Amino acid sequence: MIKCIIFDCDGTLVDSEYLCNLGLEIKLKEYGVVASAKEMMDQFRGGKLATILQTIELEHQIKLKADFIASYRLLVDELFEKDLKPCKGVSEVLAELKLPKCVASSGPLEKINKALSITGLLDHFNGNIFSSYEVNSWKPDPGIFFHVAEEMGFQPNECAVVEDSLMGISAAKSAGMRPILYDPNGTHDPTSWLHIIRHMRELQSAIT
Repeated sequence: MIKCIIFDCDGTLVDSEYLCNLGLEIKLKEYGVVASAKEMMDQFRGGKLATILQTIELEHQIKLKADFIASYRLLVDELFEKDLKPCKGVSEVLAELKLPKCVASSGPLEKINKALSITGLLDHFNGNIFSSYEVNSWKPDPGIFFHVAEEMGFQPNECAVVEDSLMGISAAKSAGMRPILYDPNGTHDPTSWLHIIRHMRELQSAIT
């Protein structure tokens, strides 16, 4: 029986994936690199920022400056303030959910809290916000999910994880949790072990 729901943040609760990659697109132009936000979304969804930047450096034969991450995050903050919205139906579903719920994201805590605050979702989680940076574990490694289950007071098999990336789904499966892929664009085919939802209103049926 599912007793706790763990949500990813970017692309699951908040519609931030394009904005994050738009920030990359803009910053990389300073290095003469032309890379579209849409293409990077498809390539890097769910990945650790440091790993993404290493890949970009190798692919484009560039060396990013020491202040790249800090200046990139400042730009993303500005884009969030201007355009960030919750994913469709999320606000209503969170208000209706009776089970304990939390957020487990690969982003820094400050970024997660800012995104949830801007979109009006922060109060739904009662401070139960967890970051890979706290435990030094990034998806697809399941470490962050084991940490979250322990902190929330549940066994892994009592938790469902809602993710928009296959990296996150892989981590949830490795942790022995119920993986639920939020796939609003119908990109992925259903499998025997994976629950796929196209809209957040389908979440309730996926956890019962």
